[in-house]
Amino acid sequence: HIKIGEYTINHPVDYILQEIYKQKPDVLCFSCYIWNLRYVQELIGEIHKLMPFLPIWAGGPEVSYEPEIFLKNNTGAAGVMAGEGEETFLELCRYYLGQAGVCEGENERGEKTGEKHLKEIQGLVFRNEAGEFIRTPKREPVSMDNLPFCYEQLEEFENRIIYYETSRGCPFSCSYCLSSIEKGIRFRALDTVKRELQFFLEHQVKQVKFVDRTFNCSHRHAEEIWRYIKEHDNGVTNFHFEISADLLTEEEIELLASMRPGLVQLEIGVQSTYGPAIQEIRRTMDLSRLEQAVKRLQQAGNIHQHLDLIAGLPKEDFAAFAESFCQVYRWKPE
Repeated sequence: HIKIGEYTINHPVDYILQEIYKQKPDVLCFSCYIWNLRYVQELIGEIHKLMPFLPIWAGGPEVSYEPEIFLKNNTGAAGVMAGEGEETFLELCRYYLGQAGVCEGENERGEKTGEKHLKEIQGLVFRNEAGEFIRTPKREPVSMDNLPFCYEQLEEFENRIIYYETSRGCPFSCSYCLSSIEKGIRFRALDTVKRELQFFLEHQVKQVKFVDRTFNCSHRHAEEIWRYIKEHDNGVTNFHFEISADLLTEEEIELLASMRPGLVQLEIGVQSTYGPAIQEIRRTMDLSRLEQAVKRLQQAGNIHQHLDLIAGLPKEDFAAFAESFCQVYRWKPE
């Protein structure tokens, strides 16, 4: 019943519009991120003109926190899935399949399908027939262990980067980051993670990119995974991690330095080296420890390092950003 349309910001909006129109969808859902939000808003307006009775839903981080404002500015949208979408999207699909008479009966949990009304689905914000906004109760965060493993049919992902997540949430409160809004961190069980990593290793996937916000915020979690991929290295697969380098322990640095060249690559968020900017964005960081960790890993010569900066942070003018850039550039990351 569901088709996934994948497009990039290199596709003209008219092309995407045409491709969606040719599918003649009964319901259309967009996942909204910082890089595609303008595209999505333009598409919603144009699709609504062509298909005025098509229900269009949006979800994702860029619409979850001010859904009423999004709906007010995008009158072609029927509603927003606010927060984590796995269970909300599933129930919304069942609602529309029930409307079409396709999804009658019981699901795997013995629940009646096709009977729920929109008001009974948690995590939604939508307009009623009078044009008023209805906000259903907030959906509780999903257990990481209930998330299905979606890569069994690996041929669908041939020559793609595999995105994989073992935790959600972040311990920090950086004011520019949406991850700081949700409090607490949830982890996927390590036994499950190892089983899934073994699947990637056995199939010789070229790259697995962990999307955990701060992968090494739990030393035990990070060390166990790093030790596992070192001990089961297939000589082919590369693993990408987003970390805070100033949190690395001596044992973790030694473990990383002992790995095969190319087994691991690290993305390290420096964001800025300018003290007033770091303080203003409420970021917790020990810059000297970060620099020391970067240089220690560099000496081992086996790990590709990406160091990230953000331009335009508060209190940081052009000259201060240039100094941040020069300082990080002098560390000579890849």
